[in-house]
Amino acid sequence: MSLRELPSVEKLANSLNHSVQLPKPLIIGFIRREIDLFRQQILAGSTITAEEIQVSISTKLNDFAASKLQPVVNGTGVLIHTNLGRSPLGTTAADALRDIATGYSNLEFNLPEGVRGKRAGYLETALACLLNAEAATVVNNCAAALVIILKHMSNGEKNEVIVSRGELVEIGGGFRIPEILETSGAKLVEVGATNKTHLEDYRKAITDKTALILKVHRSNFYIGGFTDEPEVTELSALAHEYHIPLVEDIGSGAIMNTDELAPINHEPTPQDALKNGIDLVCFSGDKLLGGPQSGIIAGNAELIAGIKNEPFFRAVRCDKLILTVLQESIDEYLRTQSEPRQTDVPTLRSLAEPVENLRTRAEKMLEQIGSISKATITITESIATTGGGTMPTSQIPSIALEVNPTGISLNKLSRSLRTGAPAIVGYTDKGIFKLDLRTIFSWQDEAVASQLNHLLSS
Repeated sequence: MSLRELPSVEKLANSLNHSVQLPKPLIIGFIRREIDLFRQQILAGSTITAEEIQVSISTKLNDFAASKLQPVVNGTGVLIHTNLGRSPLGTTAADALRDIATGYSNLEFNLPEGVRGKRAGYLETALACLLNAEAATVVNNCAAALVIILKHMSNGEKNEVIVSRGELVEIGGGFRIPEILETSGAKLVEVGATNKTHLEDYRKAITDKTALILKVHRSNFYIGGFTDEPEVTELSALAHEYHIPLVEDIGSGAIMNTDELAPINHEPTPQDALKNGIDLVCFSGDKLLGGPQSGIIAGNAELIAGIKNEPFFRAVRCDKLILTVLQESIDEYLRTQSEPRQTDVPTLRSLAEPVENLRTRAEKMLEQIGSISKATITITESIATTGGGTMPTSQIPSIALEVNPTGISLNKLSRSLRTGAPAIVGYTDKGIFKLDLRTIFSWQDEAVASQLNHLLSS
C-alpha cells in the first residue's frame, strides 16, 4: 500500500462511530495517531493492506473504549478487589452522593448562623463517637494519613521514628514504610529482628531525638513460627514512661468484629488499638470499612488538632464527595452497631452471607441458563478471600459456578465475558473457569445467567 491509499481519518471515524460509545473527537484523535504509526511503517517499507489497517484500528479502539471506567460484575471471590475498585458503596451512601454531587451543599457553611462553617465537623464527631476516640479527622488515603502524622510529629531535633524490623511492610503499588518515613522527613530507627522484637529493643532505641514509636499492622502478610513481639499495652506503657507518642497504622480499617460476621480471624480494630493505649491510629476508609478511598486518623485530641493545623493538611484533605460518602458510611455503622448483619455496607453483607443462600442462588442461575452446547456448568464449593491487602490467612467458605468450556476456548470465554455488557470478571483454576457467588450481588444473578446462556448456547 502507498501513502495515497491510506484510508482517511474521517472515513474510518464514521465507520467506527457506531461500534463504540465514545465522543467523536476522541475517536478521530485516536484514529489519527494510529494512521500516523501506519504511515511510518509504510515509509519504512512494511507491506500492509487497507483491511488490515481497519481491523487493527477497530480492535485497538474497542480495547481503548473498554478502559473507560464502567461497572463490573466481580466473580473472583475477592471481596475487596483492588483492581476492581475495592469496596462497593451501600445504597444510602450512593443516594447521598448523588444528592450532594448534583447540587450545592453546606460544605463550609453554618446554616443556623449564616456564616462560614467548619468542613467535616459532623463527620469528625461521628467518627470519634464510633471509635470511642477523643477526636478524629480524615484525609484522602491512609498513606497520606501516615505522612501527615509523621510530618507533624517528627520535626526539628526530634525526628527519629522507631519501628520494628518485622513491621517494615510494603503496601499496594510498591509503597514501603521506610519510603513513607523518608517522604515525611522522619529518620527511621529499626529495632529487633524480622521475626522477634522485644520490649527492651524499643527501650534501647529511645533517645532525646525520638519523636514517636510507630507500629504497623501486618495486614497483607503474616509471620508464623519462632516469633515474638511485646503486647500493645506493654509498648504503650514504655512510650508513655518516656513521654513519647505511640502511633499505629492499622491499614485495613475493620470497625466491626470480623469473626462475628464469618468463620474467619478477628481483625484488629481501631477501637481495640485506642483502648490498649495507642495515642493515634490511622486506617483506610475503603477496605473493610466499606466506604470511599480515604484515610482516617483518630485518637488524642491535641495531636489531631495539631495535624489539622499543618499547612500540608490542605493538600491531602477530602472533597465534598468523599466526605459525603464517608459520613453516610459512618452513620450506617452507628445505626447498626447492635445488629451488624443488618448493615447496608455491601462488603460486610457479602462477608456474612450464609453458604446455603449462595447455593440456592447458584441453583436458580443454572435453571435460568438452561440448555447450552458449548460448556458444562456445575455448582462447586469454593474459597473466597477478603483481599485489598487484608487478612491474608482468612478463607471464607463460598459457592462458585464452574464452567468447563467444550465448544469455545477458555481464553475466548473469559475475554467475551470481560468485554460484554455487563462486564463479568471471573477466575481460572486448573483449566476451568469459575464465578464465585460471594462477590456477585444477588441482583446481578439474572444478568450473569443471561450472558452465559448467550455465549454458550449458540
